[in-house]
Amino acid sequence: GALADRIPEAVLTAAFGAVAGVAAVRMLRTRPVADGAVTVRPGRAAATGAGLGAVTGVLGVGGGFLAVPALVGVLGMRMRNAVGTSLLVITVNSLAALSMRAGTLEGLDWAIVGPFVGAAILGAWDGKRLATKVSGHTLQRIFAMVLLAVAAFMLIDALL
Repeated sequence: GALADRIPEAVLTAAFGAVAGVAAVRMLRTRPVADGAVTVRPGRAAATGAGLGAVTGVLGVGGGFLAVPALVGVLGMRMRNAVGTSLLVITVNSLAALSMRAGTLEGLDWAIVGPFVGAAILGAWDGKRLATKVSGHTLQRIFAMVLLAVAAFMLIDALL
């Protein structure tokens, strides 16, 4: 996070787009994991988590958009398991960040926060219902395509 203060905003935006693009392409190229147990070495999981934390700390974004590709592409998890795992990681990270910034809550515009949170919860609920109707492989491809679109928009924004 301290490094991000020294990097121009356009460079951070371009880096975000590039990282998201690489993650999306990697997810598109990753073959679905066969059913059965996936063996992940704790050291590799820790290294992947540290890398993810460093990238998201510099870019100033939540790690959710990269956690799923990292869990699927680097650690070999199945898409549905990666989604649940990433949500747990995001929850723990968010609670830690919130506790560190608890003194800044009085400056929040609750007229924006409330509807945003409410809509996000409803969207997550609807997304979960929709995801049960889609195979893990199709879900992975949809996620990768949306991530690729976000990457393209971010790169365009950085260049303009």
